[in-house]
Order: sequence, then C-alpha cells, then structure tokens
Amino acid sequence: MMDLLDEPVPGVGTYEDFNTIDWVREKSKDRDRHREIASQSKESTWAFIMSIHDAFSGWLLMLLVGLKAGALAGWIDIAAHWMTDLKEGVCLSGFWFNHEHCCWNSKETTFQERDKCPNWKSWAELLIGYNNGPLAYIMNYLMYVCWALFFSFLAVSLVRSFAPYACGSGIPEIKTILSGFIIRGYLGKWTLMIKTITLVLAVSSGLSLGKEGPLVHVACCCGNILCHLFTKYRKNEAKRREVLSAAAAVGVSVAFGAPIGGVLFSLEEVSYYFPLKTLWRSFFAALVAAFTLRSINPFGNSRLVLFYVEFHSPWRKTTRLGQYPVLEVLVVTAITAVLAFPNSYTRMSTSELISELFNDCGLLDSSQLCNYSNVSDIKLSGNTLPDRPASHDVYMAMWQLALALIFKMLITVVTFGMKIPSGLFIPSMAVGAIAGRLLGVGMEQLAYYHHDWVIFKGWCSPGADCITPGLYAMVGAAACLGGVTRMTVSLVVIMFELTGGLEYIVPLMAATMTSKWVADALGREGIYEAHIRLNGYPFLEPKEEFSHKTLAMDVMRPRRSDPPVSIITQDGMSVEEVEALIADTSYSGFPVVVSQESQRLVGFVLRRDLVVSIENARQRQEGVVSTSRIFFTEYTPPQPPNCPPPLKLRGIMDLSPFTVTDHTPMDIVVDIFRKLGLRQCLVTHNGRLLGIITKKDILKHMAQIANRDPDSILFN
Repeated sequence: MMDLLDEPVPGVGTYEDFNTIDWVREKSKDRDRHREIASQSKESTWAFIMSIHDAFSGWLLMLLVGLKAGALAGWIDIAAHWMTDLKEGVCLSGFWFNHEHCCWNSKETTFQERDKCPNWKSWAELLIGYNNGPLAYIMNYLMYVCWALFFSFLAVSLVRSFAPYACGSGIPEIKTILSGFIIRGYLGKWTLMIKTITLVLAVSSGLSLGKEGPLVHVACCCGNILCHLFTKYRKNEAKRREVLSAAAAVGVSVAFGAPIGGVLFSLEEVSYYFPLKTLWRSFFAALVAAFTLRSINPFGNSRLVLFYVEFHSPWRKTTRLGQYPVLEVLVVTAITAVLAFPNSYTRMSTSELISELFNDCGLLDSSQLCNYSNVSDIKLSGNTLPDRPASHDVYMAMWQLALALIFKMLITVVTFGMKIPSGLFIPSMAVGAIAGRLLGVGMEQLAYYHHDWVIFKGWCSPGADCITPGLYAMVGAAACLGGVTRMTVSLVVIMFELTGGLEYIVPLMAATMTSKWVADALGREGIYEAHIRLNGYPFLEPKEEFSHKTLAMDVMRPRRSDPPVSIITQDGMSVEEVEALIADTSYSGFPVVVSQESQRLVGFVLRRDLVVSIENARQRQEGVVSTSRIFFTEYTPPQPPNCPPPLKLRGIMDLSPFTVTDHTPMDIVVDIFRKLGLRQCLVTHNGRLLGIITKKDILKHMAQIANRDPDSILFN
C-alpha cells in the first residue's frame, strides 16, 4: 500500500481553470516551506546560502518586473507616437522619426511654426506635390482615415487570431485574479506579446481609448511570466498574487510616471490581499520601472510626467454589431476618423489634447486657446499674464472644444469594450479636461468683464490674473476620472505626480470627493466593478456592505427540496464508487464524513486532487483496480488476503476545513469569506454535516437580494 503523503504527486494542490484558489491552504503551504528552509539553514552553509537566496528572491523579482515593464512601456510610447504621426505624414530624413523629432534640429523652423519643417512632408505633399487647397485637404483626410482603418484592422485581427484575452483594459480581470480566481492564459506570454503590439496599433488608430489601463495588464503579464523563474512564486498561487499586486502598481507607475500613485492604486483599487512587505516591494518595483522609463525618455523632455504643468498663480455586450468584432472595430474606427479629422482638437492624440488643455497660457504660447485679444496697457507680473478679453480665435476654439466634448463622450462609450486593447483613464480625463477648460474660460471672461460681481469682489481686481483655465481643466479631468472609477486617494496622488502640481492638492481632493459622492448617488458601482458583474466573475467586493438578516441555512446547498449533499466516507468507498461520484457531479470538492449514518465531518477533499491521485495510483501502485478501497483514515484496518491493495489518500484531505453552524448570520459568513479568501465553507449542526456554502452561492444570494439575475454569476 502506498501513502501518497510520502512523495509529492504532480498536479495535487493545483487548480483547474475558472476556479478560485484556497487562500488558507496556499498560505499554510508557504509557512511550512518557510519553516523547512529555516530549520535546514542551521544544518549546512549551502542551506544557509539558499535561505538567503530565498529571502532575497522577492526583491530580485521586483527588480526584474520593474525593468521589463519599464522597457516595454518606453517602447509602446515611442512606437505609438511615431505611428500616430504617420497618419498625417512622413519624415524624409528618416521614416522612423515622428513629427517632433523630425523637426527637432531643423534650421529653417520658426518658433511660431515649429511644427513645420522641410524634412516633414504631409501625404498630400508626397502624393500630389502641394499641401494647400481642397484637393490637398481631401488627400490628407483620406490618408488619415485609411491609416486609422489599417491600424485598427490589424489590431483586432491579431487579438482575434492569437490572443483573445488581449482585448479590453484588463483591470476588471486583474482585480478578479488578485481575489483568487484562476484564468489560464490571461497573463501568459502570447497575451503579453499581442497586447503590447496591438496596444500601439489601437492607440495609433485614433480611437477614443488610452493605453494606461492596458499597461497595468502588460505589467501583470511581466510579473506572472517572471514568477516562473522562482520556485516559491511558481508553485504558490497566493505568493504569485503578491507579485501581481506589485506589478499592478508598476503598470500605473509607467503609465503615468507616478510610482507613489501606482502603489496606492494597487492598494485601493485592485488588490485583495496586500501585506506590508508587498507595499515596500511594490514601491521598489514601481520606482525601478519609473527610472527605466525615464532613461528611455519616450517623451523627449527628460520628465516622467505626461502632462507637466506649471501654473504661475497659486491654486457593449448585447449589441448586434458586437457579435462581429472585426466589423465593429472597423465601423467605429471609420466613424471616429471621419468625424475627428475636421476638428483639430479631436484629430490630435488624446494625450496631446490633455496637455494643451492643462497648459497655462504664457507670453510665448502660440496655441489657438491662448490667442487672446491684446490689451495696450497690459502689466506683467513675473511670468504671469492678467486676465484678458477672449478673441475670435479663442471663441472658435471654445466651439471646437464643445463639439469635441460631445464627440468624445459618445464615442468613448462605444469604443470601450471592443475587442482591442482599450483603456478608459485618458479618454475620461480628456472629457473632464475639456469641460473644465470650457468652464475656466467662461469664468475668466466673467471675471474680466464683471469683476465687481459678488463672487469676484474682494479678491479679483482689474488687471489681475484671477482665473487660471488650465487649473479648471486639471480639476475637471480628476473629477471625471474619479466619477468613472470611484478612485479617491490614489487618484489625487496620480494627478499630482502626473502634472507636477503639488500646490493644487486641495482642489484636486475636493473635486475627487465631490465626483465620488455624485457618482455614488447615481449608482454604487464603478466601471471596473460593473465589468466584473457583466462578465459573471466570482468577485466578492470588499467595499460592499452586507446588511440583510439571513442565516447560513438560507444560502447553503442543498436546499430543503434538493437531494442530499454529495459526500465521501472516510473508509467505506471503492475507487469505482468515487469515480462514479466524480463523473456524475460537477462540484469542485467533496466533504469527507465518518459514515453515511453519522454524517460526522472529518475533512474536505478537492475534486482535482482526487482525480490526479487516483490516476497516479493506477500508474505507480501495482494491483490498484476499481474495487480497491479508498481510506482517508490515519490508520488502515487489516485487509482480507484476496482484496486488491487499498489507496490511502489522507494526505490530500484538508483536515481543518472552515465550518459554520446553520444559524450563523450571513453577514458574518460574508466577512469570513472576504477576510480569509475562502472558496467554500461547510455548514454543520451539532457536528453533523448539513451542507456547503461556496463563494458563488454568496454572490448569487447577494444578486438575488439586489433584484439582479442570480444566474449572471457564471464561474465557480
């Protein structure tokens, strides 16, 4: 007879796809491993060195994740910038240069027309020889639309053919994975490769999407792949999720140049289990990634921040089109390109648009937004300009921005959720920044013409710089993003690091909290929670309160009208009976009891461990047949001489499964599931097994109470 506890069986302790891990078991395994290493380190020098390597491996892994994610983010930024400019023209001195780098060293470029240089040619100049007139405009228009369609078609084709998991932002799925859910391949090599390439293509196509959310997915793919280099992370799902929490922080760090904001984002928004050591390692990894990105210098300004600002005064799923993902992407891209090209604020990349909206107009600014009417008796105070009357150009810019606001709001709703990599951070910020800039210019003109009104009296005098429209844009961007995602502290820190504006923390805090309150009044779910629910993932939201007076007996299975719970007895079943039980049910595990009559609970065994152990015993143990008995007891009773050899499977059984009584309030049960990360809990009455509660049962119960369809929870 073979005791399967003596030697590790390949496959035992692992999980099937679309199932939840057992956090308690994984943490227990890691503690046992750590105790073993600590005891062995005292026996030899080599074991001591290996214990030091084990302790240092977490920091080494963080270093590798930061380096890899930072390098990929730098490549994505450079490639996206070049391909975005490729829609409008090409550089003759080197086709690999984008517009800005092409004109960087030109001797024939004036400050007012710094975007025009002999080396950069529009498609009209290349194809018909000139760049003015209706024909040239139509030619540039057609080339813009054709390039946009080509990029988006290539992106959706690659995603559909090679890595379907590369679509979307990835943050809802990462939140679910970090809560303990298994999605095989979501963080794999193919997903990383295709997501990186198609993210560049999707951003370059001009669709109303951002690369910031997908960069979190890219960083988590890097973390997951690099985990395979270290045994303690490769073989333990809970330890791997610590790395993925840090990788999520790295993703935000390289997306916004905000390492502190990235750590807070991971802590506040995506992580389910975030111990103190993960906090420090997350910060280290985010810092490494930020320095790597800075050394690559994708923005050409030696800064990490996307939109550096310097103010001089203080303060899908059910649509018919969605069934045809390639056609959906092409149609939306065509509509986006056709409508975006005539308006200069929708034609430029969203990052450029936000940068221009955040800009505080100075003496050297040639932007249409800064082309105010000249006032003869203007008085300068340092670098600041006083409030001035808006010119015809400014009013035209306001009309264009108003149309851009409507366009961005409508097209972003349609774009997010298509089968290409798509982030929501930058489009949401763009919508808020446009609305903020419009309000800021409006307030600026009110202050100029009506400075004696009550709201301006006492602090706004004629000839002073009272209103800064760029600050309104920055606050509006934070408010809109906060309303969409429900981020609070992490958003304020990200905005501070993103813009470099430390002294505007207070208005940013006020705007973020107000937007959260208003959004919560309209609906409790943020965009990522809504996507998790839409996809039917088993995510138990830690922020959601359970206030209903129900008991464990109201939620457990089986119900009163159902057949009794499927069980395994500790010493009375044959291999054939256990295999029949596995074949006839789809449960992830089975309670082990003393006998059918007593129903006294002994432990719990997972379905996958049973299947793997029986298959392994048939291969490695002679004489095992269908009539062989299976024992979960500590000692095996003597067997008759002619009986086939039994299987002793006590080693795969959980001897301390979590149990509650049938009268335990459900709010306590929900807290236990949240804080311990349980996948199931057994219900007993006076020590006798009554039933089982899984995470899916709790989510179905909560959906039913909230008048939602309980069958929308698709996975275990």
